[in-house]
Amino acid sequence: MMTSAKKRVAITRRIHERAREVLEQAGVEVWTNPEPRPLTREEFVRIMKNFDGMICLLSERIDRELLEAATRLRIVANYAVGFDNLDVAAATELGIALANTPDVLTNATAELAWALMFAAARHVAAGDRLVREKRFQGWEPLLLLGHEIAGKTLGIVGAGRIGTAVARRAAGFEMRILYTRRSGPSPELEALGAQRTDLEQLLRESDFISIHTPLTAETRHLIDRERLKLLKPTAVLVNTARGPVVEEAALAEALAEGRLAAAGLDVYEHEPAVEPRLLTLPNVVLLPHIGSATYEARSAMAELAAQNILDFFEGRVPRTCINPEYVRAAARSDRG
Repeated sequence: MMTSAKKRVAITRRIHERAREVLEQAGVEVWTNPEPRPLTREEFVRIMKNFDGMICLLSERIDRELLEAATRLRIVANYAVGFDNLDVAAATELGIALANTPDVLTNATAELAWALMFAAARHVAAGDRLVREKRFQGWEPLLLLGHEIAGKTLGIVGAGRIGTAVARRAAGFEMRILYTRRSGPSPELEALGAQRTDLEQLLRESDFISIHTPLTAETRHLIDRERLKLLKPTAVLVNTARGPVVEEAALAEALAEGRLAAAGLDVYEHEPAVEPRLLTLPNVVLLPHIGSATYEARSAMAELAAQNILDFFEGRVPRTCINPEYVRAAARSDRG
């Protein structure tokens, strides 16, 4: 629990103003990075020594070196549902609470997964380019033939909150639903008639595959060169989870060779860099990591991140804490 002295929180990039509003209404002093760029490593180490709390982005690496240097820091709120950028073990050892923003971006990301499915299956981006470049010569019987979604098989890789939301929307298209889920069968999905299966069967039988698994050591390159060979040549692969879950170079090869009909990507293995071959292919839709980019979701994420920090400052475990065991470590920490 923090002392009663006025607390200071750093927000590492400009985010929705709701975070600042919530914190300042509670009497917290807030500093926001004024630059239209990420902080350099040196700036991070120097600046974070002066703050009790931090709201950071998924693209920022919060590792042991930084956490040990930020001697005043006691709470880090990740402005994202994923947290593979955070050194959870180091933070816990140092008595630093970590939190994320689950749930509030579920609908936004699920909707974008569907947008990518439709865009990839029906050549929306390619058609848009055709018109803009004044190459459209009028209706043609065989122009940009795509694949219908209704009645097909949808495979959900990782049926957590977002994957489940994607599956719920599939019911309206009378799709057969397959899913993988490490924690066991999902009563909600089973009620929809969905079938839990292994990844190999899902890849072999699905017409549309939507990835929603977190990035861990086990899921890195989960969809690799060998597993891509299991897909139907008419299949569409969508990734709105984490880029490294898919072996990007192998995906580009499969698309270029016609072993996969299309793909829709919002995330990349070496983000923000993109596999160069993907940039040249007409059968892939590429988005700049905007899965949660709605006014509603980004506002709710900002509010939740701020509320997590206030929870900690007021002596409570943050409501979406990802390392609640930090409480025991904090008792041993010399950080106070």
